Amino acid sequence: MSNISKDELLSLEAPAAPQKSAPKSGNGKDGSPKSGRKSGKAPAQKRGCLSRIFRFFLWLCVLGVLAAAGGGYALYKWAEGDLPSFSKIADYRPPLVTTVLARDGSLIGQFYRERRFLVTLDQLPPFVPQAFLAVEDDQFYEHPGVDIKAIVRAAIANFQTGRTAQGGSTITQQVVKRLMLTPEKSYERKLKEAILAYRLEQQLSKNDILTLYINQLFLGNNAYGVEAAARVYFAKHASELTIAEAALIAGLGQSPSAYNPYRNPKAAEKRQQHVLRRLRDLGWISDAQYDEAVHQKLEYRAMQSTNPTGGWYLEEVRRQLVEMFSQENAAKLGVDLGLYGEDAVYELGLTVHTAMDPVQQKAAHDGLRKGLEEATKRHGWRGPHDHLEPSEYDKFLTEKRFKLEDLDEGGWARALVTKVTAKYVDVFLSPDHKGRVDVKSMKWCRTPNKKVRPDPNHAYVTDARKIIKKGDVIWVSRDPNPEKPKAAKGKKAPAADPALIPLQLEQLPDVQGAMVSIEPETCDVVAMVGGYAFGSSGSQFNRVTQAMRQPGSAFKPVVYSAALDQGFTPTSMLLDAPILIIDKWTKEVWRPGNDDGRFLGPMPLHQALARSRNLCTIRVVQEMGVKHVITRAKSLMLAPEFPPNLAISLGAVAVTPLNMAQAYTAFANGGKVSSPRMITRIQGPWGNTIYEAQPEHIEAITPQNAYVMAHLLKGVVNSGTGRKALVLERPLGGKTGTTNEENDAWFIGVTPHLVTATYVGYDQLQSMGKGEGGSGSALPCYLHYAKEALKAYPPDDFAKPETGIVDVAVNEGLTLPFYEGTEPFTGYGLSALGTEGGVDEVGAALMNLGSGLPTTPENATMTGPDGQIIPIPPEILARQQQAEERRRAEEQAKEGEDLLKEIF
Repeated sequence: MSNISKDELLSLEAPAAPQKSAPKSGNGKDGSPKSGRKSGKAPAQKRGCLSRIFRFFLWLCVLGVLAAAGGGYALYKWAEGDLPSFSKIADYRPPLVTTVLARDGSLIGQFYRERRFLVTLDQLPPFVPQAFLAVEDDQFYEHPGVDIKAIVRAAIANFQTGRTAQGGSTITQQVVKRLMLTPEKSYERKLKEAILAYRLEQQLSKNDILTLYINQLFLGNNAYGVEAAARVYFAKHASELTIAEAALIAGLGQSPSAYNPYRNPKAAEKRQQHVLRRLRDLGWISDAQYDEAVHQKLEYRAMQSTNPTGGWYLEEVRRQLVEMFSQENAAKLGVDLGLYGEDAVYELGLTVHTAMDPVQQKAAHDGLRKGLEEATKRHGWRGPHDHLEPSEYDKFLTEKRFKLEDLDEGGWARALVTKVTAKYVDVFLSPDHKGRVDVKSMKWCRTPNKKVRPDPNHAYVTDARKIIKKGDVIWVSRDPNPEKPKAAKGKKAPAADPALIPLQLEQLPDVQGAMVSIEPETCDVVAMVGGYAFGSSGSQFNRVTQAMRQPGSAFKPVVYSAALDQGFTPTSMLLDAPILIIDKWTKEVWRPGNDDGRFLGPMPLHQALARSRNLCTIRVVQEMGVKHVITRAKSLMLAPEFPPNLAISLGAVAVTPLNMAQAYTAFANGGKVSSPRMITRIQGPWGNTIYEAQPEHIEAITPQNAYVMAHLLKGVVNSGTGRKALVLERPLGGKTGTTNEENDAWFIGVTPHLVTATYVGYDQLQSMGKGEGGSGSALPCYLHYAKEALKAYPPDDFAKPETGIVDVAVNEGLTLPFYEGTEPFTGYGLSALGTEGGVDEVGAALMNLGSGLPTTPENATMTGPDGQIIPIPPEILARQQQAEERRRAEEQAKEGEDLLKEIF
């Protein structure tokens, strides 16, 4: 049998059917009818008709195709006319997250408009991009940018369901839509999208387009791109994702809100299962991998994006960055990033390295808060946080969403008072959590009286019903030492109710504060806390850098540093006695006094600083001239303008805590002022360093001056107003500061490795109350901080200069440093005893003032010009004792009046 091709087979005619004879009928000769058409012409006529119809429709189709082609071409040219340029993709710079890191590399916080972190395909496991391809465009590597089959398939599915059930856009089209077109739904936009997608495929590789896609896609919860989504949903980097986690994230692209795992976990996991099946069906994961992924339990949690104690530091870094990247400053730095100011900070994806030490920052945060909480209790009970009617109880308890963990690590919570007795208060923290507040935690709740110093050992409240009532909302914390139930006589003590959480009464501070620490050697600002609470629960006003407050006596070391270079020595005699100053221009009278209202008579300079005697300081400035104080303040980099009057010597010119800490670094660092450094290095989005700050020190005073001042500041701690700091048991200098009426309180602590300024006061100027000065209010905050912070540094003493210093034992157990040639018995040294000035002819030091002995004619002695011991003139002692007696009588009478007012 011969072979026949398909074409040949289709060309053969079928054999004719056999003819059957039929009976003749009709009147014709051949038996056919007489009338009618001839039987042979009908088939030919039919074939001709069909041929004409076929040719007509063929031409019609050709014309239709030509018309469609022409129309399509015209449509293409019309759409092509205003297509956007590819420059936006060529210069692809999406808004990225700027990350701020602490000194140890841990996260402080982030700045962004869109939370996005760039990753490349080679940084990801293969199944991460495959998960997106599986549900969005599994033919991505096959089509030229537009997938006709997918479009037809989607159209059929949408027609069958009567809604938009599927989309036919490829990943390339989605990239084009997001980066180059508007999101409007129109045929014009779809046409442009298809044209641009085809062209984009000619410009970029498939991998480049896929990289754009996985970084640009919005995946919910303000997460743009796969890296941000991995951090938001699984607290990890995209490179660490499992197949199950990658599938869940890939499934979010279709509808981030509908499949949000935090709000709709079941819908999210159902979508995830679909992605996993697609991965398996495409052969991109094995059955074993599929089974493992299906059974993996997903845990949703976001990666921490801020340091909980670093809000103040982060905000100050943000301010500095915005200023640094202003167009003018960026030009000075030689940095051209294309964006400036806030745009640069919020969109460039910088990595900012800072000097913040997380351990120091937490210690400062906790220390300041604890000190302010103690201060507000000393001020007295201001009343409950709120009061509710019974109809409001349920709403309050359900909306506050209390968790037991809220009380961990000293945390506070609001509680609703449901029962009040004399000895305790019962509260609800939530519908399921009850607590009890013992009256012993309320003993501090005195009626506020700023004129009376509180007694820490006195129980001002012994009956809870006097200050709290049912329906009150109060602040509470967990009682760390609850009292055990006491047994009645002859009976066993009842067991504590496990359902009742032991609590203690708290009160939010109304007074504010600030704390900042600088390492003198590195210039690093390792801790900064600008107030009690930051952000939504407090404010963003940073009192470290923005609050201008009078430093009071904390300014005196500036005066004494200048005095050492103008002829004074640590043992120069100064007079602490009343003084009357009349302004020669205005004739106004100024009668400065001491914080305690007392006058102690003659004393050496080192003791005048330790005891913070105002009148001694004024006499020193009178003697040497105020211009030297102003010059020294400027040398120490204090920013304000200082008027040439005596009041500046007592800290009358307002400064910031950061500026005061900076000035004191000279005393700790051999005379060099440290320029505070918060930002140490900045990297661009691809890791290139665009800015680096080196430590900057400025020579302000001599090493000898710094060394003598450091020892005088140690005297403040050892025997002066900073004695509470002796508990730290290490070499430490410091200075307290208190302004009039206890409006502002300061303590500045100085070690060779750390200088810390602490400030406490109201934002609106007012008295904090009796006893709330530098040693009573600011120093306790510093101690809470320093007990933890100083553990990181060795207990070194201040380094002595190799030359120019002589140590002299001026009293038993007391050795002081002197400039070489100015030590006692040399006849050198100015005094400020109210004379005309000049060289102090009676020597340098009171030998036993400051030893704790009373000042009497028997023990008040001086060193004479030849080294002999001579008594202080009796007329000076008599005036001193008379003034002291008057002061004590007035003080006792005043305290008696205040006490009667409080009692009645």
